Amino acid sequence: MTTAYEDAHTGSPVLDGLTEEPWRDVPAEEARWMRPRLPDLLGPMVQGVLRHVPEYDRPGDAAYVRVAEAAVAHAMEHFVQMIADPDASWKEVYQVFFDVGYGEAVEGRSLEHLQNAMRVASRLAWRHLAVEAERLGRPRALVSLLAEANFAYLDALASAAAHGYARAREKAAGEREQRRGRLLALLLSDPAAPPEVVGEQSARAGWPLPRRLAVIVLRPRPGSGGEGPAGLPPSLLTGLDHGRPCLVMPDPDGPGRMDELTATLAGWTGAVGPSVPADQARTSLQWARRALELAPPAPRRGRAGGGAAAGRASGGGRGSRRGGLLVRADEHLPELLLQEGGSLAALVAARRLAPLEAAGPRQGVRLAETLLECMKHGFNATGAAEVLCVHPQTVRYRLAQLHEMFDFDIEDPGLRLEMMLLLSTWIRARSSS
Repeated sequence: MTTAYEDAHTGSPVLDGLTEEPWRDVPAEEARWMRPRLPDLLGPMVQGVLRHVPEYDRPGDAAYVRVAEAAVAHAMEHFVQMIADPDASWKEVYQVFFDVGYGEAVEGRSLEHLQNAMRVASRLAWRHLAVEAERLGRPRALVSLLAEANFAYLDALASAAAHGYARAREKAAGEREQRRGRLLALLLSDPAAPPEVVGEQSARAGWPLPRRLAVIVLRPRPGSGGEGPAGLPPSLLTGLDHGRPCLVMPDPDGPGRMDELTATLAGWTGAVGPSVPADQARTSLQWARRALELAPPAPRRGRAGGGAAAGRASGGGRGSRRGGLLVRADEHLPELLLQEGGSLAALVAARRLAPLEAAGPRQGVRLAETLLECMKHGFNATGAAEVLCVHPQTVRYRLAQLHEMFDFDIEDPGLRLEMMLLLSTWIRARSSS
């Protein structure tokens, strides 16, 4: 079992504040009349705990009763020993109650139940001491000292138990995170892990495999030390993908799920892969990686709007002033398809859009953005102007220029899809350079 006493006294303030040890003020000779009465008190204390704390009443469990009797006997004997010799060691009794608290956490019981049991035992012990002290004619001042010593001693044992309880919870949390990390690695492994292996690890991790999931990849943030964001919902699996924080979200299409996640990602930028069955998590990861390339360097906190350039930079991502920014792969199909055939698209764009190149870097990009937004809005100048943050008449003037520049009909519906893809490729290449 974990050794606790040295750790508590070197790094934990478990016993801090108990410098006024009231048992030191009780005359040492008082221990003489207390010690012979301890055996008669053991049974009533244990039975009192079992009667008044139902969670500890285990009929037929003799082993559990023996453990309770041993803990109570250690405490009573040590309490009397502290009166006889205030400098006696705490190590053994501290370890006993540390282990009791540790065991409570392992068995999944509340610390409150243990504290209730210790209070019941302390009250019964004090009732016995008070009756005996009065029977022996001890002065009231001594009885008051014994009461204070009893309460202070209870506090010390409760601290030891709480320390053990907390240590067990920390260890369990660490083991659970390791199991969840292993599950994430299996879900994203290439080649795919056998379904039975994934299912077994899912059960160990306490993370039921959902019907559908999505993988989120976050861009590492300066100063984060490689760690991901804090305060994430416990339903998420978290880990790393090539040094980048990586999350797996169950049921990503549920109402409000993405908004909830975005709210916890303040200062972070990421990309969400498509929603897929659990056995296709690797596919979601691959598209999340590619979609991350469409995200801006950081969430933008400036004014709304900013024209077509700002719209491209945001990638259509979901974000808020107080949250992070997430780009969803399934909302950027054209851009992602162009990434796959980027070299071919660049060659075709250079030929088909040569008139824009001849217009010069600034004017060419401005005209290309206008043409793209006009195509998106069915050549409605008012709608395009709203996105571009210019007057509709300016859009009409630029459209007239564009008609003169090209030797084909730029409003031909049969060319619109191709032109929109090529314009996106051409604008992105010029913006990056």
